[in-house]
Amino acid sequence: MRFLVRDRILGIGDDYWIEDDRGNKVFLVDGKAMRLRDTFELKDAGGRVLIDIWQKMFALRDTMVIERDGEPLATVRRKRLSLLRNHYRVALADGGTELDVSGRILDREFAVEYDGELLAVISRRLLTIRDTYGIDVVRDDADPALLIAVAVCVIHLGEKEREDG
Repeated sequence: MRFLVRDRILGIGDDYWIEDDRGNKVFLVDGKAMRLRDTFELKDAGGRVLIDIWQKMFALRDTMVIERDGEPLATVRRKRLSLLRNHYRVALADGGTELDVSGRILDREFAVEYDGELLAVISRRLLTIRDTYGIDVVRDDADPALLIAVAVCVIHLGEKEREDG
């Protein structure tokens, strides 16, 4: 499955649509302005909230939390002791599963893997549409909403790190 995201500088309060490869609006990323912490909602085309994304306020490292129906689904943070600034860990709420995100986050060229197996590729290389990147969900049994939420988190954390650094 391929999803297309019109790239814009993500700021709180920015809303943007994610389309499928036929141009149909599939997900809305709804940035919540006027909140104490960075918050997003991933909604379906009908406006139903699928996933809540928010940034932990008092964490040693920048951390974002992904929730579904009020229950924690995953925690995203930059990998500890990584020489590369573009390496993130996604700890799923089951406690034993970790996804690995690595690549050039700010260039929108990175991959999401589980135990060495590719789950999704985020890239603008294969697209001719300016300021657009694709999210290719490689595995049929993968959760597209979760993988899109992971991409939103790491891009947001990467942009924030660049601003602070």
